Amino acid sequence: MTTVGMRYAGSALDRVEGLEKVTGRARYAFENFPADLTYAVPVQAAIARGEIRAVDVAAVLERPGVIAAIWYGNAPRLAPSDNADLAVFQSPQVAYRGQYVAVVVAETFEDAKEAARLLQVEYTAEDHDVRLRADHPNMYRPAWVNPNYPTDTEQGDPDTALSVAPVLVDAMYSTPAEHNNPMEPHATVAVWDGDALTLYDSTQGASGVRETVAPLFGVPPANVRVVSPHVGGGFGSKGGPWPYVVIAALAARHVGRPVKLAVTRQQMFAVTGYRTPTIQRVRLGANVDGRLTAIVHDAFEQSSTITEFAEQTTTPTRVMYAAPHRRTTHRLVRLVVPTPSWLRAPGECPGMFALEAAMDELAIACQIDPVELRIRNEPDVDPESGLAFSSRNLVACLREGARRFGWADRDPTPGVRRQDGLLIGTGVAASTYPVYRRPSQATAQAHPDGRFTVRIAAADIGTGARTVLTQIAADTLRSSPDRVRVEIGDSALPTASLAGGSMGTASWGTAVVRACEALMNGLDLPEAGREASADTTEEIGAQRRLSRHAFGAQFAEVGVDVDTGEARVLRLLGVFAAGRIINPKTARSQFIGGMTMGMSMALFEESIMDREFGDYLNRDFAQYHVAACADVRDIEAIWVEEDDPDLNPMGSKGIGEIGIVGTAAAVANAVHHATGVRIRDLPIRLDKLVR
Repeated sequence: MTTVGMRYAGSALDRVEGLEKVTGRARYAFENFPADLTYAVPVQAAIARGEIRAVDVAAVLERPGVIAAIWYGNAPRLAPSDNADLAVFQSPQVAYRGQYVAVVVAETFEDAKEAARLLQVEYTAEDHDVRLRADHPNMYRPAWVNPNYPTDTEQGDPDTALSVAPVLVDAMYSTPAEHNNPMEPHATVAVWDGDALTLYDSTQGASGVRETVAPLFGVPPANVRVVSPHVGGGFGSKGGPWPYVVIAALAARHVGRPVKLAVTRQQMFAVTGYRTPTIQRVRLGANVDGRLTAIVHDAFEQSSTITEFAEQTTTPTRVMYAAPHRRTTHRLVRLVVPTPSWLRAPGECPGMFALEAAMDELAIACQIDPVELRIRNEPDVDPESGLAFSSRNLVACLREGARRFGWADRDPTPGVRRQDGLLIGTGVAASTYPVYRRPSQATAQAHPDGRFTVRIAAADIGTGARTVLTQIAADTLRSSPDRVRVEIGDSALPTASLAGGSMGTASWGTAVVRACEALMNGLDLPEAGREASADTTEEIGAQRRLSRHAFGAQFAEVGVDVDTGEARVLRLLGVFAAGRIINPKTARSQFIGGMTMGMSMALFEESIMDREFGDYLNRDFAQYHVAACADVRDIEAIWVEEDDPDLNPMGSKGIGEIGIVGTAAAVANAVHHATGVRIRDLPIRLDKLVR
C-alpha cells in the first residue's frame, strides 16, 4: 500500500477555515434565510404512552401569522421506512413522552412558538414502563449490536474457570443515560423547488441524510441536496436524520414555502438521541500473580418500543486482555423511552468504565500495581479472533504515562494522602477504540493558476477534518496547503461516509489520496482543467484481515474534600497510540476534548428519568451538569510514535473518541485510591462519598 509523504501531514497547520469562523462568515444551518421563509415549532407529547384523540387545529389557525398546524389527522403520507422514528405524524400512537405529535408553521418564530404552546391535543393515556433493570422480564438477546458485532461471544469454559480461580472479582457497575449536548442546536432549513428538496442541515453526514430522506418523500436521492459546510459539534447525535429533519421537509412541502426548524435545548433531551443507561456485571478470575484465567462481561441496556438500538457495550472486553476462558453478552429491553443512539465512543466508553474499574479491583485483590497488572495481561494476538494486531502499543502508553505522571512514587494504600483538606488519590485506566474505514469518493481538479480543488461530501464537526484533508491532498499533489482548496459538507459532492466512529480521516483521506494520485498520474504538474476521481470501495473490500485498534492509557489525580465529599480532578494525562498523527494541533484538541467529556461523565453527567411521567427531569445546563473550564485544571495529551502501514495510505487511526474511553474509569479508580470508597455507579456525586 502506498503511503502519503509527510511534508505537510504531521505539521501543526492552523485550521484552514479559522478566519471564517472567528469573523462570523462561516454559515451554520440555522443561518440560512431563503426568500419567503417560514418558521416551524413542533409540539411534544404530554403523555408517555397512548393515543392522540384530537388536535384543535382550527383554533390556532385563527391566530395572527399562523399558516398551518399539521398532525396525524391532516399530515401528508410518507413512504414506509426501516427507521420508525422518522415516520412523523403517520400514526396517532404516542411511543414516549416528548415525541413530536404536531407542528405549527407561521410567518415568524414568535408566532409559531406561541401557537404551538396553545395548541390543544387530547390523548388517551396508557400505562408505561421506563425503568431499566437487569432482571426485567422482557430482557432479550438482540440479533446484533451496533454497528454489526455479534451479540454474544464465548470461548473455553468461563463458569468453571471462575469457580476455581484463586482470585475472583465479581461486581455490578452502572452508567446513567447521558445526552450529547452539542453547542450548535440541531436545525434544518427545508426548501422545495418542484420535486427537488434542499436541506440546510446540521449533520455529520450529508450523503447519509440524502439517502434516508429521499425515499420518505418518494423522490430519487439525486433530487435531494443536503448542505452542511460547518457543524458546531455533534458527538454522534447528528450522525443521521432525526424526526425534526423530516418535519421541516414535510411542512415545507405542505405550505409550499421554505421552513426553518431548530430543536431547543429542552426538546433535544427527547428527540435527538442519548447514550443508553447500562447495568453491567464484570467477573474476573485470576491467579495470585494477577494473570487472568477468565473474563465474563454482561451488559443490560434499553431501547425504545419503536426502534431497536443495541449498544456494543462489552465489545472492547473482547480485545483488551489475554484470558483462555471468556464470555461477553448483551441483553436489551424495549421501554417507553426515546430511542437511544450514538454518543462519543458508543459501547467502548461505558463498557471500558466497568472493565477498567474491575481491573483496578483485581489489582488491589492481588496486591499488584494497576499498571503492572495490565501489562501482565497483554495479549500477543487478538484474544477472541486470533488475528494479529496491525499494531498495538498499549504497553508503551502505560509505561510512558507512568513515567510522565510520576506513578512510581505512588503509595498504593487508599485514603492516606491529605493535602489542604483534600484526600488525594491517583488512578489509571486503559482505553481502546476500533479502527474503521468506510468507502468514500472524491475528485481532484487542477486549475490554470497552479491551484487545486478537492471535493468530497465529508463533514467537519469541529474536528479539523477540512484542515487535515488539505494537508493530505497537498502532500499527494506535491503542492502546498495554501494552493489546495478542499470542498466538503454538501451531498452534491462525491459521496462520503459520515463523521463518526473515528473513521473520517481514514475513510475520506483514502479517497482524497487516490483521487490526487489519479490526477497526478506520473506527471510533474497536471495540465489545467484536468480532473480525476476515486472510489475506495474495492480497495477497502480487499483489505487483509487484521485486528485494527487504537490504544491509550489515562492517568488521573483527584482531590476529595474531607468534609463535603466533593471530588475534583487535579491532573489528567492521556497517552495514546493512534497511528500517524496528521495534525498535532487538531489531534491534541480531539484528545483533550474526549478526556474532558470522560471526566464530565465520571463526575457530573446524568439524565434523570421521572418514572411517573416518563420524562427526563433535567433538560438544560442548569440541571444537566457538564464539565466547565474551571473543572479542567491540568490536562495533557501526548502520543507515542506508531508506524502502521496496514491501515490506509496515511497510516492514521481515528482519534476523536479514544480520549473519552478510559477517562471515567481512571477518575473513579483515583477516587477509590483517595478515599477507600469504591463507586461503581456513575456519576461520582458527593452524596455517594459522604454516605
